[in-house]
Amino acid sequence: MVQTPVKPLTLEEFLAMPETKPASEYFEGKISQKPMPQGEHSTIQVELASAINSGLKNQKVAAAFTELRCTFDGSSIVPDISVFIWNRIPRKENGRVENAFLIAPDWTIEILSPGKKHSKVIKKILRCLENDTQMGWLISPTEDAVYVYRVGQHPVIYDLADNSPETVLPVPEFAGDFKLTIGELFAWLVI
Repeated sequence: MVQTPVKPLTLEEFLAMPETKPASEYFEGKISQKPMPQGEHSTIQVELASAINSGLKNQKVAAAFTELRCTFDGSSIVPDISVFIWNRIPRKENGRVENAFLIAPDWTIEILSPGKKHSKVIKKILRCLENDTQMGWLISPTEDAVYVYRVGQHPVIYDLADNSPETVLPVPEFAGDFKLTIGELFAWLVI
């Protein structure tokens, strides 16, 4: 749902508004509310964030956050999963995680829900890449596909129709120890 205020709001005015459920985002001067996650989306989001954290957080390489508001470059978006390199995680003086993340993630991951537009999600991934994000994934459960975006490169599509289930999905350089096949990713949907 896109809300068109009578007078366009600034980013600061948007950030002063109460949070919504599901989250609202401020992108390209417009406010829109994310669709409510459904079964496939929710399953992949929980399993993937957990797998990334199991592989990278314990070694203090990076951490994955779900539904974390990231505010940067005139936008305030809420990727399904945001992964930050360990030393880039905003922290308070006492070492605890900061509430406001005023930077783009190092790896942004979006999961398409029914009714979610590819183009809008791709634009958000591209904005992240313009702001030091190393890689973006767009996961489409209905297509059994992962679209991989990198700075200065064409997107590459990994899907179960054209790739072996044993195909290891590419990850950002900092996450090199994290291995996940396309088959493992979509096997999470079978409970």
